[in-house]
Amino acid sequence: MENITNEMEVLKNKAKVLKALSHPIRLCIVKGLMEDEGCNVSKMQNCLEIPQSTLSQHLAKLRNLGILEGKRNGVEINYYVINEDAKKLIKALF
Repeated sequence: MENITNEMEVLKNKAKVLKALSHPIRLCIVKGLMEDEGCNVSKMQNCLEIPQSTLSQHLAKLRNLGILEGKRNGVEINYYVINEDAKKLIKALF
């Protein structure tokens, strides 16, 4: 019974990653960070052509799910993909 519980927890976590990446903007953010590691909000905003508030909401969701990590570099924060499942999905899709 314990193995089934553990397996279900693993499946739930993987489903959360899939759900997060199912949004086109979040998929684009993660794909872009895989190509240009350590990108900051200004660069992402210019590339995506979306308001900063919208971008911030998507970044917060990706951070909260453990897909991205932000590291402060002076006044800006650079983002990195830290979730291995997300990396594998991006590589498989593109």
